[in-house]
Amino acid sequence: MTECDAKIPEPLLPVSADILRAAALRPITLVGLMGAGKTTVGRRLAMRLALPFVDADAEIETASGLTVAEIFTRFGEAHFRDGERRVIARLIDGTPKVIATGGGAFMQDDTRALILERTVAVWLDADVATLVARVQRRNSRPLLTGRDPAEVLAALAATRNPVYAQAHIRIGSHATPHGETVTAIIHALAKANTPARPVPDPNGEPSPC
Repeated sequence: MTECDAKIPEPLLPVSADILRAAALRPITLVGLMGAGKTTVGRRLAMRLALPFVDADAEIETASGLTVAEIFTRFGEAHFRDGERRVIARLIDGTPKVIATGGGAFMQDDTRALILERTVAVWLDADVATLVARVQRRNSRPLLTGRDPAEVLAALAATRNPVYAQAHIRIGSHATPHGETVTAIIHALAKANTPARPVPDPNGEPSPC
């Protein structure tokens, strides 16, 4: 998917029925670091768009009968990533829905290629301080066990953010009401799903934007 560079409309702009319909045309995958709000925002987004919501980590836990932390401890990250890839491939079936992925899913080449090809990928981008404040509310993050969250998240951001930047849409995830983030995503999705109309060039040549 290629788009002309444009600013995402202000979050508080009204969302019309036409915008909602356009935003819900294709499957949507949320990517980003732990604590970015993929599950919380994803649930609200799905509700606004009247689409099903699925959390990839929850699906993995259901399929395996183990928590993500237990899978990491017993079998290691490589085993988890393989199961994650298979679960996400099953979830991306062409049906419009909102899929929240784990922080490392988009880092896997096969999984990333599938997400980019068959869904609209939305990167929820949050600064490290915001992420730390959020992850401290949960103690079940395998990559943070026995480690300093700020140090781990800063290192992960340095490595992963350039890859997350391949997503079709980037939305800042700040310490603001989730409803504003959801509205910003909806506007961006509607634009991404709407074919651009050529704008006449003053010299008679059509512009692609």
